[in-house]
Amino acid sequence: MKILTHASLAGTGRANAGREPRVRHGFFTRHDGVSEGRYASLNCGLGSDDDAGAVQENRLRAAAQLGLGGSALCTGWQVHSATALIVDAPFDTNDRPRVDALVTKTPGIALGVLTADCAPVLMADHEAGIVAAAHAGWRGALDGVLDATAGAMEQLGSNP
Repeated sequence: MKILTHASLAGTGRANAGREPRVRHGFFTRHDGVSEGRYASLNCGLGSDDDAGAVQENRLRAAAQLGLGGSALCTGWQVHSATALIVDAPFDTNDRPRVDALVTKTPGIALGVLTADCAPVLMADHEAGIVAAAHAGWRGALDGVLDATAGAMEQLGSNP
């Protein structure tokens, strides 16, 4: 799972010398999850046939790594589209929007995409405080999911 969240972090690395980074992000692997059998991993895929309780626990673990509660983690129902959605608040995991990119300027929201052979693309405008996570499969990339993501960021005030 690839996750991007708008949050403040204390940073002391040389790349961040003199300023505090405003974006916390991560690329999660299969390790440290509770799923078993063929899903033995940190499976955060709500649409999988994995045990729903295990998926929820995995999502809680992923969000906790970012210092957030599980309800803060937003992932869409990825359909290989060029559709980006602006997220103002966490949405019900049982009623996920059918989109391939999520964009927010709301602190405390984690945006996530799940990938296998598709590309995860994380974008951030530090000045405007806007972040995005896109699922770029060949179809969505060809159809313009990254342009749609940048466009949604612009709607929120990003200046490319």
